[in-house]
Amino acid sequence: MFHGALLIAFAALLWGTTGIVAKFLFTGTELTGLTLALLRLVVALPFFYLLMRREQLELQHPGQKVAGSSLRGLSAKALLPLAAMGLFQAFYQGSYLVAVDLTGAGIATLISLCLPPVLVAILAAPLLGEKPGILTLTAAVAAIIGTGMLVVSDMDTAGSLRLAGILMALLAAAVYTGFTLTSRYNSAGTPVFTTAFICFLTAALLLLPIVALTGGFAGMASLGLSHWLMVLYIGVVPTCIGYLCFFGGMKTTPATLSSIIVTLEPLFVALLAWLILGEVLGPIGITGALILTIAVIVASRYGNAPGSSRSD
Repeated sequence: MFHGALLIAFAALLWGTTGIVAKFLFTGTELTGLTLALLRLVVALPFFYLLMRREQLELQHPGQKVAGSSLRGLSAKALLPLAAMGLFQAFYQGSYLVAVDLTGAGIATLISLCLPPVLVAILAAPLLGEKPGILTLTAAVAAIIGTGMLVVSDMDTAGSLRLAGILMALLAAAVYTGFTLTSRYNSAGTPVFTTAFICFLTAALLLLPIVALTGGFAGMASLGLSHWLMVLYIGVVPTCIGYLCFFGGMKTTPATLSSIIVTLEPLFVALLAWLILGEVLGPIGITGALILTIAVIVASRYGNAPGSSRSD
């Protein structure tokens, strides 16, 4: 179990580098958040296709039909929630990276990733029949307070309210919540990497016309070799390798512990943003980040939040 926990923590660290590298791209080029989201998916798709094929071959047994052992074997009932998850994936990838562009990597990640587990714990009651306890409700209140403190801290350090970025981070949190709830609904059935490939493919197909219509491809002309290497890094390392580490760790780590370990990601991002980008939260922001993190841990521990769904 210890080895599995380390793999999940390493995955959280890899995921945390996404916002840092993205910030370098946004400040050094004319690339937009939506375009980077699309490029990330396009780079990752071949790797997830190979992982899906390997997974399908492992599921195929002579004379026995296993659900998810081929794409053609998936029913419309199975594909519908996967398509919905792809829609959420597209909105999350775009809104999160736009939030990083408009604010900072640290605050965008803290808001977009720390709020969803709390929101899931609350919304699971009316949607999935899971009743939240007093600790879950307390965690929800604490999460709201922590988020408010982060916004106040960002105003102090930035000198103004970066409202657009904050709203995009909140949108990313809402979309991530929808993704998680949908994945819980679809938790039994489609294999992991088949799910990931279909979601990423759907998200890429949805983002493609949006990027084209908004002129997002024009910013790609400003990319040099080092910038393309950064794009490849985001598509391969935190996305593909991060997924492999996470699901490898999940095999030997309880779901509740996994969901708590992945809360390290926004803390890793805040630390890296401070060390590399010089982003400072300030005393109020640090306090808010700690309150938000504790709220996530409580919601994950007592709100039955899953540890197997990722939108990274």
